[in-house]
Amino acid sequence: MKKKNIISLAGDLAAGKGTVSEILIKDLNYGIYRNGEYARKLARDMGLDITSFNVFLADHPEIDLQIEKSAAEYAQDHDNFIIDARLGWYAVPESFKVYLTVDIDVAAERAFNDSKRKSTESFDTVEEQKADMIRRTSLENERYWKLYHVRKDDMSNYDLVVDTTEQTPEQTAEIIEREYKKWLDE
Repeated sequence: MKKKNIISLAGDLAAGKGTVSEILIKDLNYGIYRNGEYARKLARDMGLDITSFNVFLADHPEIDLQIEKSAAEYAQDHDNFIIDARLGWYAVPESFKVYLTVDIDVAAERAFNDSKRKSTESFDTVEEQKADMIRRTSLENERYWKLYHVRKDDMSNYDLVVDTTEQTPEQTAEIIEREYKKWLDE
């Protein structure tokens, strides 16, 4: 398979994909494609929080399929970009496939304090945020298996796995850039 100058960035909820992708965009002078923004917009337009939207998608697979298909379609005509999408690695297999992990307690704290999430995730406590994140991950995993027969949490799907729990976004981006350059040269 021919490699493309594309990094697909997947990972746990609140692992830092958005922040790390912003650093990569600047460092590499790449563009970005974000499936999550599209999904959150659809959720907001329907008056749903993001977890309720995930439940909705289970009964409307055609919407999920279109969301994931959009990344593959974009990659057909574009190069030199980051895909910020849970299944970007699956949609664009010729990309450098990265998965970011994070401890769930750290993730819940990050998500709870992220003002950008408040329009589709509003909780009174970090524990409520954590419970919702666990539920959402389970819903996504079930849906991805049912629709695509893939497991996003199978680390063998990726070229690189980085634990962001105790790393800064800059450190994470530096690791990705270094390994990406090696991958391109292989």
